[in-house]
Amino acid sequence: MDWVDLRSDTVTRPTAAMRQAGFAAEVGDDVMGDDPSVNALQERLAGDLGFEAGLFVPSGTQSNLLALMAHCERGDEYLVGMDAHTYKYEGGGAAVLGSIQPQPIPHAPDGTLPLEAIAAAIKPLGDPHYARTRLLALENTWHGRPLPLDYLARAGELARSRGLGYHLDGARLFNAAVACGVPAREIARHFDSVSVCLSKGLGAPVGSVLVGSKDLVGKARRWRKVLGGGWRQAGLLAAMASHALDHHVARLADDHRRAAALADALRAIPGLSVEGAFTNLLFVTLPDGKREALTAHMESRGIRIAGGYGTRLRLVTHLDVDDAGLARTIAAFREFFAA
Repeated sequence: MDWVDLRSDTVTRPTAAMRQAGFAAEVGDDVMGDDPSVNALQERLAGDLGFEAGLFVPSGTQSNLLALMAHCERGDEYLVGMDAHTYKYEGGGAAVLGSIQPQPIPHAPDGTLPLEAIAAAIKPLGDPHYARTRLLALENTWHGRPLPLDYLARAGELARSRGLGYHLDGARLFNAAVACGVPAREIARHFDSVSVCLSKGLGAPVGSVLVGSKDLVGKARRWRKVLGGGWRQAGLLAAMASHALDHHVARLADDHRRAAALADALRAIPGLSVEGAFTNLLFVTLPDGKREALTAHMESRGIRIAGGYGTRLRLVTHLDVDDAGLARTIAAFREFFAA
């Protein structure tokens, strides 16, 4: 069956051209710094985003963890949204492996962390009762919603004024940039480090890149080795990621367009409440008791939606969802709720 998979943009499969780029890649031993394709990817993203250095790693989770461990030491803390990926969905790695304490802060409805709440959470310097506040970490996009550019600047000014580092989990950085109509560098420039995922909307099979100063990336490279993340001949993957940067950034607008069209169609179905579609994510509130039956119905029509429980459903458009797949999805929703 030709599936339409709306569970996540991580399900994207490399295109034929991307696979060919991997097959043709020049490779070496990246742990020794000898893989030219990895080096080219790292240098390219660092340069494009305005940083000194980059580090190609297996996952966004590891990229964020390396950033936290490079910014902070044992007994330090970082300020983070209480529903942020680095805090809630990455296994508690900062605390488990880095001995770094998270200080969660409730999000505002637009995904920002209120500046007054950030300021209030910073611990007094020199007081041994507290962990040492060292870092502010944000996430962009937030549930598919780009953070306001002026907010990024003001939060950065606050962080710098209090001596904090400033990290961005940019898992969907390029979605945010396309939605805001600015180069990704315009978002990244506010931060001391940025994690960029290549295996979501950009469609690469594996990997993220952490960018920052040479010193920070040097620390992260050591921690990558400690964590077992050292690559050998990773140039095949890096070449596919570079192909994604060449060919799959501007087309993110197609994913955003399809998400908006899907949201509009679902809003017209009685009983459904739809939020989001700022980029490629939308959220549907279902009637009580309908989720399991809806999931089974969609599967029978060759459409995959996220399983789980509750009434809130996330749908994600991406490289492998075309207009025909979108039309099938809308028809399947209409059929189910008309029954």
